[in-house]
Amino acid sequence: MFPKRFRHPLAPALIVALLAAGAASAQTNPLWGQTKIRNYLPHMSWTEVEDLLTRTDMVIFPVGALEQHGPHMSIGTDFLNGLERAKLVAQRTDVLVAPILLPGNSPYHLAFPGTISLPAELIQEVYFEAARSLMGQGFRRFLILNSHGGNRVISQYIADRINHETEGIAVELGQAAGPFREAPATDDATEPAVFDRHGGVGETSSSLYLTPDLVDLGSARTTTLTMPQHLEAMLPEVVAGEPTALRVFLAESLKAESTGKGTSTRELTDTGVWSVRDLEDSSVERGRRAAEAFVDAAVAFIERWKELRPLGASGR
Repeated sequence: MFPKRFRHPLAPALIVALLAAGAASAQTNPLWGQTKIRNYLPHMSWTEVEDLLTRTDMVIFPVGALEQHGPHMSIGTDFLNGLERAKLVAQRTDVLVAPILLPGNSPYHLAFPGTISLPAELIQEVYFEAARSLMGQGFRRFLILNSHGGNRVISQYIADRINHETEGIAVELGQAAGPFREAPATDDATEPAVFDRHGGVGETSSSLYLTPDLVDLGSARTTTLTMPQHLEAMLPEVVAGEPTALRVFLAESLKAESTGKGTSTRELTDTGVWSVRDLEDSSVERGRRAAEAFVDAAVAFIERWKELRPLGASGR
């Protein structure tokens, strides 16, 4: 026991409480590390969703992918980065964040282990049915947040089906937020214009800010690109942003091996990264600026929509 000078009438009870707390902690899942996020559907009870419906009828559907992002980033990069942006938006304006699917449409990445690709028809049907479920509970407005290029047309089709076939109203959030968006400033006005797309500096920087524990720059390797000659010849104009060159370049690039175009990811790059830029140029600050520019614009659009159509307004 304690020496007499340390004895206190509450000491035994305190010791028991501390031991019980330690035992309870030891019995819970050692891998659990999340904190409850406001307006994030998987963390909410039905009563919390019911309460949210008194303040908003808006839902964000992040539409992502499970696909390779080189040796230095996670398979879940697109899904997780889109989800984190949606959650940041929902902390500033009331809107429900409802993740529905992890995979997207990524057939051109399938030669890299871990990629999962679903048919476009299945993806849009799942989101459409999810929207109908939420409409039955009182949600009416849907913001489709696409975070994977291969889902672009699918995301627009989800919005179109909601608009044409249901009482709901939907927009593609990236497009809707565009007019409110200011380009993030760069550290260096002379920053080189080089080819930098999938898994490159821009996407890596976003992940360093949004999902930092899932980036391992030490695993990055120099990428060797092998494009068909006519696509390689277009690169200078693509990098310069010439609209026609960019449109036809993307129409042919990153397509499933079964198309015979020779532009599946494995045929274009040995690492899965589609960029010639040094990944050491990636930074948390660059990612922060990009994320904040999007979140600011998305919130501005949502607030404007709420002004134009207040909660409870009816088109009938």
